[in-house]
Amino acid sequence: MEDLVDLANFYKGKRAFVTGHTGFKGSWLCLWLHKLGVEVTGYALEPPTDPSLFALCGMEHLVHSIISDVRDFTTLQSAISEAKPEIVIHMAAQPLVRDSYVNPVETYEINVMGTVNLLEAVRKSDGIRAVVNVTTDKCYENREWIWGYREDDPLGGFDPYSSSKACSEIVTNAYLRSFFDSESHNSHGVALASARAGNVIGGGDWGSDRLLPDCFRSLLSGRKIVIRNPLATRPWQHVLEPLSGYLLLTKGLYEKGQPYAGAWNFGPFDEDSKPVEWLVHRICEKWEGSSSYEVAPDNQLHEAHYLRLDCSKARAVLGWHPRWRLETALNKAVAWYTAYMRDIGSENLRNICLQQIEEYARSKPLFAEAE
Repeated sequence: MEDLVDLANFYKGKRAFVTGHTGFKGSWLCLWLHKLGVEVTGYALEPPTDPSLFALCGMEHLVHSIISDVRDFTTLQSAISEAKPEIVIHMAAQPLVRDSYVNPVETYEINVMGTVNLLEAVRKSDGIRAVVNVTTDKCYENREWIWGYREDDPLGGFDPYSSSKACSEIVTNAYLRSFFDSESHNSHGVALASARAGNVIGGGDWGSDRLLPDCFRSLLSGRKIVIRNPLATRPWQHVLEPLSGYLLLTKGLYEKGQPYAGAWNFGPFDEDSKPVEWLVHRICEKWEGSSSYEVAPDNQLHEAHYLRLDCSKARAVLGWHPRWRLETALNKAVAWYTAYMRDIGSENLRNICLQQIEEYARSKPLFAEAE
């Protein structure tokens, strides 16, 4: 079982190229990489929200930030060539289901061709040893099963976002078999994997049409929380859970190569897959100010109601296990937004993130009740 506290022994002094570094997950990841002693180059559009975790934590002072589009292959290739990374983590995406209904073409351009551009730039570069394409649990053909999806289950997706991420997975697998295969690993030197995670929560998420940000925006402004699909069940987990998986996976790819190539799931225990209304109710209970919520009328847009991941592969091969139960994850998120409400300043918000990373890394791995 891997010790997250010791990750600095591997990562210190490495060079990493992270796309989507201005986003919520990207900012948390870059903070963790910086803490581990990694020289980080980030490539993304401007932060997608205002406020943003990237700006609030002063991330521009911690990473070499390139503001550009993954659809611009020439600029992307030039940036990777100049950065000379050993590690590439691809997180840039159009990440919202509801936005994909409004802008389906843009969603496919970013999520599919952005992946093609990234992998093609990697193929034309030297010195890269580990590449992780971060997708989503929604890449599976969701049949509303009560059991978790495994990495070899069929891909699909009802909405443009979900199907675009399935396409990104197919592109990744094609590049793995065509250009980064095990038989010619000695010549190309690249180990390529994809990572599929569920619904992440944590401080600093301000995305639109996302449950936790919508909740905290309402709480901070004194408004009633409005929720849709109250019975929809999601595999909720703190953002640091899948990020720890990405870090362990990257380490495995770098050190051992092809045995770690392919797709990986990173999700919570089944007990932490909860309905939307349960989550909102718990947030209201934990918030120190006034709070209330209501259920909005159904708006008819299709969203999956039930989805879980089987993470047996990550537990058995990577030694990855969740470390925070959902209650702890909610407590950490509430603590962050409470600090933001008190206007404690950029450096202090960054320190809260770093403290939570340290607390998470030192937490003991948890084991499912079935184990």
